[in-house]
Order: sequence, then structure tokens, then C-alpha cells
Amino acid sequence: MKYVDEFRDGELAKIISANIAQEATAVSGYNLMEFCGGHTHAISRYGITDLLPANVRMIHGPGCPVCVLPIGRVDQAIRLALEYSVILCTYADTLRVPASGGLSLLKAKARGADVRMVYSTQDALKVARDNPEREVVFLAIGFETTTPPTAVAIQQAAAENLNNFSILCYHVLTPAAMHAILSVEGGKTVPLNGFVGPAHVSTVIGSKPYEPFADDYNKPVVIAGFEPLDVMQAILMLIRQVNDGRAEVENEFTRAVTREGNLKAQHIVDEVFELRDSFEWRGLGSVPDSALKLRSKYFSFDAELKFNVDYVPVADNKACECGAILRGEKRPQDCRIFAIGCTPDNPVGSCMVSSEGACAAHYTYGRFRQIPIVAEALS
Repeated sequence: MKYVDEFRDGELAKIISANIAQEATAVSGYNLMEFCGGHTHAISRYGITDLLPANVRMIHGPGCPVCVLPIGRVDQAIRLALEYSVILCTYADTLRVPASGGLSLLKAKARGADVRMVYSTQDALKVARDNPEREVVFLAIGFETTTPPTAVAIQQAAAENLNNFSILCYHVLTPAAMHAILSVEGGKTVPLNGFVGPAHVSTVIGSKPYEPFADDYNKPVVIAGFEPLDVMQAILMLIRQVNDGRAEVENEFTRAVTREGNLKAQHIVDEVFELRDSFEWRGLGSVPDSALKLRSKYFSFDAELKFNVDYVPVADNKACECGAILRGEKRPQDCRIFAIGCTPDNPVGSCMVSSEGACAAHYTYGRFRQIPIVAEALS
């Protein structure tokens, strides 16, 4: 038996589903946000919503780093690649995020920019070592999960005097986005009863940073793994908290997450990075203390400073509902161009790019589920 089999057991899923149906008795219902895109993908892939009663609604959150990257940041990277002739390295999904003028990093590559897909920060360092006559910029993107490897790469570059290496730092922070979600657009509050807390992020930061959401906002948080039974058990735990009038941080993912998290990784990140005063998120606007920048000790590895390439905010495509989807206000199927003008092969918005994006997940696993219902109604 594979280790994951026990977390995909169909009989256990039926038992948890029956318990959820029995205990989800609130007439007002349960609005639960899975913050992380990995959970969004799991919910769509395994059909978890089909196992939930109608009064339990899962709301997609902004927890996909590719999805929350605003157009202006992609434009900034494209300008570096096209106008400064750097070798720009980044992860695969980032290459396809739509930017201004119908461009993306992949399309900039087609125009002659030296844009390269890498699998890790170590790959980007190798490119810099192998091309000492060229400037190499790594577009560093992601939540707390991918930040420690970037910090290690900066430390290595400094130790090696690898002066042709620098980063565009687009690392963002989960708790700050959760704060923003609870109060957006001039005090408008998204009606949430609780959060399914991230898995991989929590292995790094631990469960402690979520405690203010329980203490200050009265919103329960249950950290969950990415397997279907993990998610279903977390939903059941949230329902029980809501029913009991409790707001606590609970950890379903005990096999990987502790309260304190990975202290060594946290120390490395703190040594290399500090908070930005503000950072723009797609769908959330400028969020204070929500992203990282290099400390002054490592300013020589900051591509924004090194090349003096400014950030210019750009409005989203008016036909795209990614912003509202990332705030939890709309679903992918509420967008009028979903699966018509916007598909994984031709994404208009960032939510259709990564497999963790809500639109891409629903396109792959959920868009045909209502067809039999429609066909039956027409017959």
C-alpha cells in the first residue's frame, strides 16, 4: 500500500461525508474558505464538493502565488528581459501569466528575450555561474514555502561573490493576505465562518501565526493536508467549531505541522529578508506588510535596485473576474469568459494559468458536472 492510500480511502470518505451531513445543521449555512490553491485543486480533483451538503459552501481564496501576482509585476520582469538583456529565470507557471499588451514572459521569449524555466533556485545559480559575462535575474515568487530556498541562494551568491546574480523578489506572506480578505474594499467583509489553513506554508511558519484570526476575528482555522480525507476532516472540524461557538486554531495536519514551525528555515529567511511596507496583490490591492524585500546587507542582489526598474501598477482586464474570485466574492463559472475566451491554452487571467488556480482547477475537473442536470431538465 502506498502511504497516501489511507488518505484517499473511499469508505472513510463516506463516513466523514455522513458525519458532515449529520452535523452541518446551521440554517444559515457554513461559508468556509480554503486559502491555499493546493486545497482548491484537491477539492476540484477529488469532487469533495459533491460529498458536502448544500449548506456547506467552499470559497476559493487567494492562495496561489501565480494567481495573486499583479500585471505590473509581470511587466516589470518582461522589461528586464527585453530592455536590459538579462537572462531571466523563473518557475514554469510564471512564464504564462498574462501581462500588458497581450504579452507574457513566454511570449517575450518568442520575441528574443532570454527567458529560462528553472526547477529550483539552485538551477538559477548554476545559470549565473555558467554565464559570468551575463546578468542573471531570478524571478523569486511564492509564499513562505518557497522563500527559504531563495534566502539560501542569496547567501550562497554572497559567499561566492556571484555578482552577476540578482533576484526580483515577489515573495508574499499568507497571514497578511488572510487579514486583507477579512476586510476589503472600504470595510466590506467577506462572509466567512472559518478557514482551511494552508499545508506547505504551515510546515514552515507553524500554526501560531493563525492565532490572531481566532482571537481577534473570531474565525476558526483548521490546518489541513492536501489529501482528500485531510480536507474533509478539516471541514468537519470547522463545522464542529462553528456549532460549538468556538474559534480556535486546530491542526489536522499533525504529521507535518507543529505550532512553532521550521525554526531553522524561519531564521534563514529573517537573516536575508525584511518586510516591505506595502505590496500590490491581484484582487486585494496594496496590502501592508504582506511581502518581503532583501535586507540592506544584500541590496547588491536586488534586481529592482540594481537595474533601477520601477514598478508601474496596471489594471486587470475588464472582462476577467480573477480579482473577485481571489477575494472569494465570485466563482470561476461566474466569469462570462470562463471556458470560452479564457482557457488554460489561452489564459486571459492568472487564475487560469496554474493548476492551483481556481479557474484552471474548475476547468479541468468541474465544468462538466452540471451538464447531466441541464440535459435532464431539457429532456
